[in-house]
Amino acid sequence: MEMFYYLVFGGLGAVVAAIELSKTNKDRINTTSAFNSFKNNYLLVYSLMMAGDWLQGPYVYFLYKTYGYDKGEIGQLFIAGFGSSMLFGTIVGSLADKQGRKRACVIYCITYMLSCFTKHSPQYKVLMIGRVLGGIATSLLFSSFESWLVAEHNKRGFEQQWLSITFSKAVFLGNGLVAILAGLFGNLLVDSFSLGPVAPFDAAACFLAIGMAIILSYWTENFGDPSENKDLLTQFRGAAVAIASDEKIALLGAIQSLFEGSMYTFVFLWTPALSPNDEDIPHGFIFATFMLASMLGSSFASRLMARSTPKVESYMQLVFLVSSASLLLPIVTSFLVAPSNVKGGSITFGGCIQLLGFCTFEACVGIFWPSIMKMRSQYIPEEARSTIMNFFRIPLNIFVCVVLYNVDAFPITVMFGMCSIFLFVASVLQRRLLVIADKPKTQDWAMKERDSEADPLNI
Repeated sequence: MEMFYYLVFGGLGAVVAAIELSKTNKDRINTTSAFNSFKNNYLLVYSLMMAGDWLQGPYVYFLYKTYGYDKGEIGQLFIAGFGSSMLFGTIVGSLADKQGRKRACVIYCITYMLSCFTKHSPQYKVLMIGRVLGGIATSLLFSSFESWLVAEHNKRGFEQQWLSITFSKAVFLGNGLVAILAGLFGNLLVDSFSLGPVAPFDAAACFLAIGMAIILSYWTENFGDPSENKDLLTQFRGAAVAIASDEKIALLGAIQSLFEGSMYTFVFLWTPALSPNDEDIPHGFIFATFMLASMLGSSFASRLMARSTPKVESYMQLVFLVSSASLLLPIVTSFLVAPSNVKGGSITFGGCIQLLGFCTFEACVGIFWPSIMKMRSQYIPEEARSTIMNFFRIPLNIFVCVVLYNVDAFPITVMFGMCSIFLFVASVLQRRLLVIADKPKTQDWAMKERDSEADPLNI
């Protein structure tokens, strides 16, 4: 069965190489040297930020276990991280619109570095503080950098279509290649050099420090709404009015929460799904395979977004349907493939089928990220971009906390079925977004915000 892993990895690698090498002029967008310089600077910083994030991921649970904490205590630490992202992260992330996106990106680096430093202590309270800081940093990572990019791109007068190039390359590098290299580098530090489970966190802090230096040296500041008379509560109210008054923004938020909620749930479920009887599976190699599948998706997305047709709103319907079907495989295999009662051993035939389905899902994730970024750049108003993007993460974080708290309460097939339903609903909502995509706004959201400030009862 070991050969199966190499065949899947090699097959995905060959397809990615074929897609990249076969691109024609129709699949490429002609740009300027000024844009290329701007894009490459952002991609360098974004890759360093993602390296700092990916280096930590595989070793968080392992580190806590090394310190002697049980599954329940570790679960509480993870819940604290997502809860912090929902509460404090939303507030801190939303300040980026008023205080500046560059400043928020620097705060992300500092916050995440402090979170890394707490991993040196085995004290539970210190580790809890680290998880809270990590939750805040996560909110900043997934809102402030994109907000800065969109605003700076538009400020420099680059064509709107060129944004799709940066988005797809950012996912290809940051969520694909960098993730694979970070996994290999982390494995080198922990296993080959025997530096212990804290070493990847120290390396992550170094990458974050380098990225912060580049931000401070080369990035300029930009704002959403820098007006002096707006406090945080007014910003929140304005964002809520924008979501409520524009169906496209509301649909986009619901679609994002449904897909990302399913994606984070999948992160917790794929290991027990592939090894229900403690089969010996190469976790690191499977993770690298998933990231390669994600690279395939982002590479394919770049070709799609380089053309005028099909529209993003159109092909994402199919992406959500395929991802929904792929997460049904654990349920299908439980009925069609006889389960093994033998403990240990290599991956089963049913596990092989599920692995192929999971790779398909990861390819859909690779398409999702640059596509949702492009739709956010089109529909979310610049004045409250970071605030609204952090609002989108509130239901996501609630959902993940609930799943983490009840992960042992339901059979794994029920959890996968729930995710599949959510993805199908996302496809339905995407269909609605396609229908109204070209429909003009009936009223400008900022006007409604001013009305709501004048008469709070009209919110």
